[in-house]
Amino acid sequence: MNTVGKLISVLPWQDWAAMLLFFSAWIGYARFARRRSVTRPSILVSTDRVRQQWMLQTTYREVRVVDAVVMQSMSSSPSFFASTTILIIGGLLAVLGTVDKANEFVRDIPFVAHTSLLVFDLKILLLLGIFVYAFFRFTWSMRQYTIGAVVVAAAPEARVFAEQEQSREAFAERAGRIVAMAAETFNDGLRAYYMAFAAIGWFFSAWVFVIASLGVIYVLYWREFRSDLLDVLNSDPLRGPG
Repeated sequence: MNTVGKLISVLPWQDWAAMLLFFSAWIGYARFARRRSVTRPSILVSTDRVRQQWMLQTTYREVRVVDAVVMQSMSSSPSFFASTTILIIGGLLAVLGTVDKANEFVRDIPFVAHTSLLVFDLKILLLLGIFVYAFFRFTWSMRQYTIGAVVVAAAPEARVFAEQEQSREAFAERAGRIVAMAAETFNDGLRAYYMAFAAIGWFFSAWVFVIASLGVIYVLYWREFRSDLLDVLNSDPLRGPG
């Protein structure tokens, strides 16, 4: 119990409360977005419908070069972010190795809170944990896109679907779901990047940390459920104006 008390006394209660709100907002919003998308489709869910339609159209094409190019283009995004995340992780580890100099440098920034080296280490470790999580999500997204490309490549030819009476819809649902899972995993990594910006607010103060966390959640909600792009995705593409 004494050890727990010493651990708690390392940070003021405001910092512990800010960290609790940060993780609660992150985890809570992820669950909220998943449930909310059932009644009000998010950008991710609306795009999933387009992906399934894309896979259905793939079954009618004899030559699927376009599908392969699109799949490769989609997998390049998580690949880029995974490579970038590795550089960020390396930079944060380097900061931990020279934490005394880094702390002195941060103190020269206006409005930054002056803290002990231990507290500064905790703030860097928080950022490090966020980017490690993002790296695993990006690399898993890459793997899922690769599997999706294999599934598309293994699809029967267009005439085989008709001759052997194979279900185009079943294939489209299966392949579309795999690509949708890859996109969802990639979205988790991007969300971690957004939350990392909120965590930077902790270097200024616990209250800035709280405000930044709430602000990031608002931006995520607006983009996923209230953006103009979502309205375009949910509109009927086959119906002309008027």
